[in-house]
Amino acid sequence: MVGFILRRIAVSILVLLAASFIMYVLAANSGDPLQDLRDSSAANRDQLIAARVAALDLNVPVPLRYFLWLGGAAGCLIPFAGTCNLGLTISNAAVLDILPTAIGSTLQLVTASFVLAIVLGIVVGVVSALRQYSGFDFGITLLSFFLFSLPSFLVAVLLKEFLALGFNNFLESTTAIPVWLIVVLGVVMAVVWQAMIGGDARRRLIVAGSAGLATVALLVYFNLTDWFRNPGLGPVGLLLLIAGIVVITTALIAGLQNRRALVVAALNGAIAYVCYFALQGLFDISTFATIIILGVVAVAVGLVSGYVLGAPDRGMVARIGALVAFLSGALVVLDRYMQSWPQYVNNPRINGRPIATVGAATPGFSGDMWITGIDTFTHLLLPTISLLLISFAGYTRYARAGMLEVMNQDYIRTARAKGLPERTVILRHGLRNMLIPIVTLVATDVGALLGGAVITERVFAISGMGALFVTSIQRVDVNPVMGYFLVIAITAIVFNFLADLAYATLDPRVRVVA
Repeated sequence: MVGFILRRIAVSILVLLAASFIMYVLAANSGDPLQDLRDSSAANRDQLIAARVAALDLNVPVPLRYFLWLGGAAGCLIPFAGTCNLGLTISNAAVLDILPTAIGSTLQLVTASFVLAIVLGIVVGVVSALRQYSGFDFGITLLSFFLFSLPSFLVAVLLKEFLALGFNNFLESTTAIPVWLIVVLGVVMAVVWQAMIGGDARRRLIVAGSAGLATVALLVYFNLTDWFRNPGLGPVGLLLLIAGIVVITTALIAGLQNRRALVVAALNGAIAYVCYFALQGLFDISTFATIIILGVVAVAVGLVSGYVLGAPDRGMVARIGALVAFLSGALVVLDRYMQSWPQYVNNPRINGRPIATVGAATPGFSGDMWITGIDTFTHLLLPTISLLLISFAGYTRYARAGMLEVMNQDYIRTARAKGLPERTVILRHGLRNMLIPIVTLVATDVGALLGGAVITERVFAISGMGALFVTSIQRVDVNPVMGYFLVIAITAIVFNFLADLAYATLDPRVRVVA
């Protein structure tokens, strides 16, 4: 293992040096960084040109200038190699000052969409594969190809028009959800759920009827309680959702016949439900650090309770306890955010139109953690959905194809022949091996996403890594371009290395050797 790591580090350094040299030379020769000053009519133009030439070492040949930049960059990567210095922009700002801001904006933008795309894409892709050639499979295939072919700017514009402006207009009006829309959504959910669950005609009718009636009842409840203007889970809703998490998590991981796992899951769900009432006062004075600490405590309680009560399969039951505790705790925190929604919407700076179409935050807006969290959510909602829809389509297709290939392997037939439950065959044998190509895709996408969704950032006016790169290229500003390159290259190298290690974890046939 040590030899493998050292070899990968040595190769990565050589690749990084070669790629950074090519990138620097191309960026430096892409135009004239003094063009704006040459076209200026300012009286001190010559002095400004001389100052920029001195600050950016423009009088040094490009190949030699690269080594000057490399000397400062080495201090950022290698301990005791000197002071970390990525140079100045043509506006005389330190790259080290502007780079963290751009990285933070991009991480806020892409993290949620990236995680949701992976989770939803894998889940939908697996279900589509297990229901091969069903109506659900054909529908998901059609939807995936449709989303995959949509230009990102078109998705962004459509979301602005129909989701942001439409929902804001709905909140400003006094009307409720139209009856025709309730009926249409009920029919759609009935069709989707019966296709996803499958079975004989009787089972499909029961599932369709239950899903349709539940959807209609939920939307009628939203109308009667004016839920979209005063949202909240409430004690009853929270109890039902936690119960659903307990049952679904146990059924997927251990099976409902495993009484110890069910007891541990129910125990952690009950603890979270009690905390809903006990922590409301603490939430009023909480910070983000408080929520992180509470989350760590919840996961620790889940792990300990599962380990203590989970014999003989302590590891599996501990995972169930931790997952139930985390998800149930997340619902408690979500309800507290919902409680602050009316206060946010009625703020004079929001003026009853909460879903933003540009920017990463409302200018001049301030408030407690809950209010500012909602403000961040409303600004990042549209770009997150825009990125999610396109990424979701790709992960769905990869997951479906991988699951179909795995389920036709000999070891799957052997597992079934041994009498293993279908849940165990799918989750422990099929899903684990299907994830191997997904790991490669994830490692590739991380670097691309951190590089910034250039078009999405431009449409929604978010100053992230993509905007930094485009602006710097247009201005022939080499140092920010190289700072951007350094972040993306190191991220890609690290995550590809982690992907290699993940292969050995997912597939016992793969060994990492020197």
